[in-house]
Amino acid sequence: MNLQHFYAEVPRIRVQDPLARLLGCTEDGQLEYGFGDAVRLTGHACPTVASAYWLTYLALEHLYPGELPQRGGIKVELRDDARSGSTGVIATVVQMLTGAAGGSGFKGIAGRFGRVGLIRYKPDLLALLRFTRLDTQEAVDANVDLAPLPTDPRLEPLLERCATGRATAADERELGQLWQQRVRYLLLDCARDPAVFALRPVKRHAAAGAMAS
Repeated sequence: MNLQHFYAEVPRIRVQDPLARLLGCTEDGQLEYGFGDAVRLTGHACPTVASAYWLTYLALEHLYPGELPQRGGIKVELRDDARSGSTGVIATVVQMLTGAAGGSGFKGIAGRFGRVGLIRYKPDLLALLRFTRLDTQEAVDANVDLAPLPTDPRLEPLLERCATGRATAADERELGQLWQQRVRYLLLDCARDPAVFALRPVKRHAAAGAMAS
């Protein structure tokens, strides 16, 4: 599979998964994911997939300074229901990276290593996502604003022609190029732009209340 070359330029996410260590998947339980893994999982690369990957990267970086994030030790709350817009895609990427799962997730072994119920929908959230460490209950809200991204004027008419089956092969190639340029700009040029990707630490009592709900 020949993915876009710039995917390899996006920082990778390394985590430690106690279940992977226990079951002998890796000797030390360390797993590493790249943006290309999110693309393979969802079957496409778009601003939504890119945002889900990078918001998770930033949240884990914030919650685990100087240490490996613990996959399976993180609760994730989403503002929007899975049936709303592209929330299901976001949840899919986040689950891969954090291990947090919904009702169909791994139930655990003798009460340990469970991931079921660690991802859920919380409509009163102001941000898109909230990540909470289960061991310390430290939490951070994560949000993305795509409005500052420039949009090539050719993109919308190309999308319309492709969606209605009127596009030529050249149109489709041009659409793909412009689309991936947008994804690249988001992940590489805007990665540390707080106007695009914003984190806000959650006060401890608020995070604890979320855990109890």
